[in-house]
Amino acid sequence: MDIRTNIPLRAHTTMKLGGPARFFVDIHQKDELPGLFERAAKQSLPVYILGGGSNLIVKDEGFQGIIAHMKIPGFEIVAEDAGSKTIHIGAGENWDDVVKRSVDLGLSGIEAMSGIPGSTGATPVQNVGAYGQEIADTLVSLEAFDTKTGGFVTLSRNDCNFSYRQSIFRGDASGRYVITSTTLRLSKNQPAPPFYASLQAYLDEHTISLYTVETIREAVLAIRAEKLPSVNDKPSAGSFFKNALVEEWLYNDLLKQHPDMPGFAMGNGTWKIPSGWLIEHAGLKGKLLHGIRVYDKNALVLVNESASTYQDLANARDEITRTVQTAFRIQLEQEPLELA
Repeated sequence: MDIRTNIPLRAHTTMKLGGPARFFVDIHQKDELPGLFERAAKQSLPVYILGGGSNLIVKDEGFQGIIAHMKIPGFEIVAEDAGSKTIHIGAGENWDDVVKRSVDLGLSGIEAMSGIPGSTGATPVQNVGAYGQEIADTLVSLEAFDTKTGGFVTLSRNDCNFSYRQSIFRGDASGRYVITSTTLRLSKNQPAPPFYASLQAYLDEHTISLYTVETIREAVLAIRAEKLPSVNDKPSAGSFFKNALVEEWLYNDLLKQHPDMPGFAMGNGTWKIPSGWLIEHAGLKGKLLHGIRVYDKNALVLVNESASTYQDLANARDEITRTVQTAFRIQLEQEPLELA
């Protein structure tokens, strides 16, 4: 392993903020992990697994441990039946490349998650999803290095305890597992309505009635290009806040004051309200706060225009959450992970 020192993490995150990593190493195969964690334990160093850096916020002091940059490759069809193909994918594969390859194979199940930046191994961590699909829908299992036992384990979909933007990897097992590969079962059937509302609206507007994985991918990419800035052009971390989950009584109360407020029933007396709508209707869309711009095409996105420190971002985030709390009695929750 080639372990480098004092590597600026702002160069490895799409928000372009954060201090240096004391140590930095690329992981190309899973067998490198036991030795890495053994070495880290001997030196009492923490280890953080970095994917594409699109869902990570780094503080100004950086990371006084080892950043392990996940680069394990692989894309292999391992099973097939009349209605599906099962694909084994290395954790270091670029997620959108995986989606494109599956679409090229005519397989459905992840096409609506086109254009999401980051690595495949990161998708189960927050149960990545978009436009009505999420990774929990197709994940069969994943392989991971268990830092507690020092061995490799296979976890099923049920083991991951998925919920909206949540899993064991962000909960009770945070930091315990290093995902090295995922196994997805994708359908040979073409996608069929009903589609997510904004996706269906785009299809209707463009008179698209032939629903294939290709047309859905193209539609999603077009929608994302309109609503989300390219991280290559405008530093951001994608959707910065989770959509708000509120109890039904609060949803109904707010609806009396804001009849046009969108909401989606999630079951068990819980409703999801788009956080972008809340931020926009709190008067923040397009505002520049501490060098951070609330994106004028999508208030859920924060763009780094001139912020140079993590504290600039934290100040902008806190101002947004306070304003929304005052206006709607809802506490927004940050979606990107934060490196402690």
